[in-house]
Amino acid sequence: MIYLILNLMITIWMISIIIMILASILSKKTLYDREKNSPFECGFDPKGKSRIPFSIQFFLIAVIFLIFDVEIALMFPLILILSISNFKSWFILSSYFIMILLIGLYYEWNFGALNWLN
Repeated sequence: MIYLILNLMITIWMISIIIMILASILSKKTLYDREKNSPFECGFDPKGKSRIPFSIQFFLIAVIFLIFDVEIALMFPLILILSISNFKSWFILSSYFIMILLIGLYYEWNFGALNWLN
């Protein structure tokens, strides 16, 4: 019985080693891959200098996206608790939350963070 289990474990181990070696051999890519030589979507050259200055708009777009993405994630529980909570307190809470977000949006708009042409 013990020899059967030991034999089975060795067989499984050998099959997994063979599969890992085959995957390693078959997944080798060339040094001059077309994707590696093309620039990124934001315009950076992957083979060039990494310390060149970049446009701050990429950073601002990412931050604004994260803010509104988190806003949506925080709004879902408000929708779910509508049926089990007091409507007046729910309305005050959701109005307060949306008002804070609108003030933040106005602040970004006022200081030109949403102006894509600059």
